[in-house]
Amino acid sequence: MTYEELLTEMALANERIIVMTAENRALVRNLPGILGKRFIDTGITEQTMIGASAGLALRGRIPVVHALAAFLTMRAFEFVRTDLGIANLPVKLSGFIPGLLSDGNGPTHQAIEDISIMRGIPNVTVFAPADEDDLVKMLPQIWQSKQPAYTRINTRKTGYEHAPFTMGKAEVITEGNDVTILTYGLLFEQALIAAEILKGEGLSVGLVNMRSLKPVDEQAILKASTQSNLVVTLEDHFLTGGLYSIVAEVLLKHQTTANVLPIALNEKWFRPALLPDVLQHEGFTGKQIAERILGYKTTYHQPQILTPEFSE
Repeated sequence: MTYEELLTEMALANERIIVMTAENRALVRNLPGILGKRFIDTGITEQTMIGASAGLALRGRIPVVHALAAFLTMRAFEFVRTDLGIANLPVKLSGFIPGLLSDGNGPTHQAIEDISIMRGIPNVTVFAPADEDDLVKMLPQIWQSKQPAYTRINTRKTGYEHAPFTMGKAEVITEGNDVTILTYGLLFEQALIAAEILKGEGLSVGLVNMRSLKPVDEQAILKASTQSNLVVTLEDHFLTGGLYSIVAEVLLKHQTTANVLPIALNEKWFRPALLPDVLQHEGFTGKQIAERILGYKTTYHQPQILTPEFSE
């Protein structure tokens, strides 16, 4: 099932669902003819769309709104915070081409701080599916929740069949004693490759699809930090405010520590190109990830405090 098929099915079954877009119809091209007046295109006016969605939510509707992730989270930030977060309204934000998925787009169109700013708004929940299968398994619960939600939309097909989704729970793919990779979204594909390479080198490797970033699965993070000698946070997001920060917050909250290697965009935007070239240039291919982990100065037997190495 595709994103559009899922949204069509749910909207036809629930007349409270309203589909909105700020002139970004890539995910919902066929819905205007199906939903009629329940499909609203406000034009390139993300702030207006959020304000209107809040009004509809106050009238008992469930708006599912669409825009490029960079503009949905940054151009309309104050409206999301004030109209949705403060009021705790069940508007569902679908952010298109987040992170490295914006590949050929320059810095203005790169949503690589979206996780940080959206999770900072009280009441707003945050999700990042690994691929299309994960996406369609997660969205029904997200759309049925009573809170505002931001989802990084990822319609890539990986062939991996994900476990059923539970709000606030990570998907544990494998467990390992040497290293555990915590990741979300697009880079799940590359983490699978990296894990296989590391296993080929004789390491015991864990892999966790974090998928729900707010609420986050604290127990999955704590288990990885105690079970593995090294925890790797892998994300197509700025280092600040994303998964690396989430892990640090959880460890500090529980008064514990761990060896953590963050692989992220360290205070820089990525160079636009076709996605395979972006992954290669920025060091996010499965092979490069495995090499970073193997080259990290640690023993896989004795936990120790290490100095993080960031992606250049």
